[in-house]
Amino acid sequence: MSTDYRIIALEEHIVTTEVLTAWQKLEPRWRDLALTPSSQGDSGRRLADIGDERLAAMDAASIDVQVLSLTAPGVQNLEPADAIVLSCEVNDQLSDAVRTRPDRFQAFATLATPAPEAAAMELERAVTTLGLSGAMVFGRTRDRHLDAPEFQPLLETASALRAPLYLHPQSPPPGVREAYYAGLGDQLDAALATHGIGWHYDCGVELLRLILSGVFDRLPDLQVVVGHWGELMLFFLDRIDTNLTALAGLDRPISDYLRSNVFVTPSGILSQKYLRWAAETLGTDRILFAADYPFVPLSTRARTFLDAAASDPVVRAGIGSGNWDRIQARIRR
Repeated sequence: MSTDYRIIALEEHIVTTEVLTAWQKLEPRWRDLALTPSSQGDSGRRLADIGDERLAAMDAASIDVQVLSLTAPGVQNLEPADAIVLSCEVNDQLSDAVRTRPDRFQAFATLATPAPEAAAMELERAVTTLGLSGAMVFGRTRDRHLDAPEFQPLLETASALRAPLYLHPQSPPPGVREAYYAGLGDQLDAALATHGIGWHYDCGVELLRLILSGVFDRLPDLQVVVGHWGELMLFFLDRIDTNLTALAGLDRPISDYLRSNVFVTPSGILSQKYLRWAAETLGTDRILFAADYPFVPLSTRARTFLDAAASDPVVRAGIGSGNWDRIQARIRR
């Protein structure tokens, strides 16, 4: 087994007591289905720990560094004032964790998108003052999409800083859940709407909306990361190119934007088949690593997976950490 490269995992979550309390106070329609696994059982306990248990899990999976982030749905469903306070508190805690163990942790900022101007300002503080590595965002802020005009200052700030935005899944809106994912029993309904498939359709549509809105024509330096091997988009890319590019009036085919502005990670889905498809579709320089801690148990060590995935040591090292290191080197701090 090769040990000549580092592995940095990008979609590795935490939660705080204060955030859980705020989520529990929300009206039911704004509560995310992630509340239960984020607050209960083994996953809830592991999310709250940024210490020995987490480090031991990283060692067991051959992961050198975790890029920490607040788990779904962040603070994006909260009232603006609450979101602002909590995002700053979470980012300060993340910065403290990175400062304490810079050899093992990096972090994505949490942003108060219910207050878009404040979110843009906090992204700048998080990157230039706290030393964080971009931000984790979710496609919708209640019923507003990230491509809406009010979020332009946030996207402009990310582009100007060259700070990546990790676009993470969130539960589909209640109306969508009721129309497409209900009627099979509460437990199966929730699974179907989230990790079964609903999360991935939802996030893939949000990424596609960003591209169709022309944001990458306006902001060519903006870089977005998505998990789960591209949230279904890569598997329908030929059809998407054919049917939507001209209608959107884009400068280039949609696939071009993926190859110039989007990175993908496995989010713990350690599939050689999906990796080969992503490499063929985007190129290996657009693939990063993510384990989705603590939600996906890594029965296969990360290094074992990457060693089997690529015989070329340059490709292994690039997916493991080199591609991410290059993104980091471009950030304007």
